Amino acid sequence: MKIAIVEDDINLRRALEIAFGEKKEYEVATFKNAKDALKKLDESFELIITDLTMPGMDGLEFLKELGGQYESIVITGNATLNKAIEAMRLGAKDFLTKPFETETLIEAIERVRKVQQVTATTNQPAKGRQKSSQSEEMAFFSATSPALEQPKNMALKSARTDAAVMLLGESGVGKEVFAGFIHMNSPRAKGPFVPINMAALPDSLVESELFGFEKGAFTDAQASKAGRFEEADGGTLFLDEMAEMPFGLQAKLLRAIQERKIRRLGGSKDIAIDVRIIAATNQDIQSAIQEKRFREDLYYRLNTIEIPIPPLRERSEEILPIANAVLMQSCEKYNLPKRRFSQEAQQQLLSYRWPGNIRELISVCERAAILSEGDEVSGTDLFLQSREGKKGVANIEKDLLSEALEQCQNDRQAAAELLSMSESDFESRAKKYNL
Repeated sequence: MKIAIVEDDINLRRALEIAFGEKKEYEVATFKNAKDALKKLDESFELIITDLTMPGMDGLEFLKELGGQYESIVITGNATLNKAIEAMRLGAKDFLTKPFETETLIEAIERVRKVQQVTATTNQPAKGRQKSSQSEEMAFFSATSPALEQPKNMALKSARTDAAVMLLGESGVGKEVFAGFIHMNSPRAKGPFVPINMAALPDSLVESELFGFEKGAFTDAQASKAGRFEEADGGTLFLDEMAEMPFGLQAKLLRAIQERKIRRLGGSKDIAIDVRIIAATNQDIQSAIQEKRFREDLYYRLNTIEIPIPPLRERSEEILPIANAVLMQSCEKYNLPKRRFSQEAQQQLLSYRWPGNIRELISVCERAAILSEGDEVSGTDLFLQSREGKKGVANIEKDLLSEALEQCQNDRQAAAELLSMSESDFESRAKKYNL
């Protein structure tokens, strides 16, 4: 991994040169100021480590000049919350305060390298370029609206504490981005940020994923494995789609949070953990509590601070700035000529209701960049009319399921029979619409 270190303190610069000289996996070039670095940086560099306070061009100005071309880690002896936020907005992946141990910096570098290795396996550009996995994070910072200011302020205030946070909002509004934003602005920023999506796991795997397991705990347990709680020790555990967690496991999660201890599946001893919890759901959590699908005591334990994130349709000021940013990034990613949206396309983007929120907007704009011809994206390149048609069918289906449940007084088997559907088909469709 080729790394550029930009640091005006000659003693620290030499200390880092010596430390990294012993690490054969790193190739390091050092620079005493940002202007010298800008003259030498090329595509071969995969990571930039820069001081913030430097004569001439400071670290934030340097990051602006880089324009998001490289992954970066910021180090500083004068840390402030505003500087951390600005560095993140400019693409920094970590923010270390001097003095720090060399191993702490190496751990930060390894986190960046792991992300690069994962994205490389999905045929995305390596060599330090911005990855599409960062699109939602980029979109989060590329525009603002009055509707998002309060959630952002609440996120920053909660970040200063270890209080549990519950993020509420529709699918695709950026709940994981908010969770990462809270983590990166918290005292735990140097620790790991570990997400787990409850909706993406079969019920049978949730316990072993969260708490880990010992060798021989079940048939395929050939070796012991740490769970997400242990991986997040010293950092933040993000429990996405929390309401999907099996009811029977919720008591075990509550115990882990209260006692700050977990026990692996098949284990006989408790393991102490130091984890900050951020949870999120796109469901009506109060209805889940009333229907006995979610424990009320667990809800209150997870919900010290509740942050509702408004859907994109209530943040219309953000649509075009995000769309333009994604279009520009997509053209660069796929080596396409620069393109812009036509007036017709802009009107369609503003009038569409975006049920999939920012995630859907990113998908539409990336596809339009690929399929459009010339230097302009037309309205037909967006394919939003076909999406509206699919949405209409979905609304009809959702209404039919809801009416059947109402007529059958929430007897799901009877509702399935009323619609001449199998119970399993009814359940899968009802889950799709969070019924």
